[in-house]
Amino acid sequence: MIADQRIDDGTPFDWGKVSDDYAKYRDIYPPQFYRMILDRGLCRDGQHILDLGTGTGVLPRNMIRYGATWVGTDISKQQIAQARCLSEGISGVEYRVSSAEDVDFPDGSFDVATACQCFWYFNHGAVCHRLHDLLKPGGRFLVLAMEWLPFEDMIAGESERLVLKYSPHWSGAGERMHPIEIPDCYHSGFELIYHEEHKLKVPFTRESWNGRMKACRGIGASLDPEQVAEWESEHMAMLERIAPKRFDVLHYAAMTELRRI
Repeated sequence: MIADQRIDDGTPFDWGKVSDDYAKYRDIYPPQFYRMILDRGLCRDGQHILDLGTGTGVLPRNMIRYGATWVGTDISKQQIAQARCLSEGISGVEYRVSSAEDVDFPDGSFDVATACQCFWYFNHGAVCHRLHDLLKPGGRFLVLAMEWLPFEDMIAGESERLVLKYSPHWSGAGERMHPIEIPDCYHSGFELIYHEEHKLKVPFTRESWNGRMKACRGIGASLDPEQVAEWESEHMAMLERIAPKRFDVLHYAAMTELRRI
């Protein structure tokens, strides 16, 4: 269970509560998302990668084919259990239960560290110093995000409004495309060398979009089961009114690359 006053006004949430739905519905990054990583020459060709906040191992599982080896860490035991199950039979990927602040490896172990959809949960003062030790000189830290755009996509906007009806303190609403903000504490040990933001369309069905929304922090990770069931019933009824059976939801992808100095 996590409670952080910076997030949802301190409303507690637990990704372990939603690990089953997370595993089923949140492996949704399109090829363009991975291409922007590969085009920087990262997460490939013999590099050793640390994936912080790995969740169900989406990044390692989808990028292992490009020749890197991976270690994925997550604070949730349930998320790591799902990651291990989904990665069964895949070599070159290891998972450990650990917070980002407490990752324990020898100094200089990694060429690249990644943080996808989790950077805002970190204690940055601790993480930036830990990463500086864990990365090799000149190593890279990639911060990644993909968010729907509620003001530009009608289905995303209506779904978001329904999340706020049940979780009025949810602070994940109202996204617009913007560069990822990097706290000042990283500037003493890292140099920001690249960032990229662009829009992309992500395909869904009514079921998969419902599952994606249910697996968000404001619903499955924080509400009790009765509230989740009530939200899901209302959300599916709304989708049957406004959405075709198959549709795209407009998102933006963002990446910021830091170099260890």
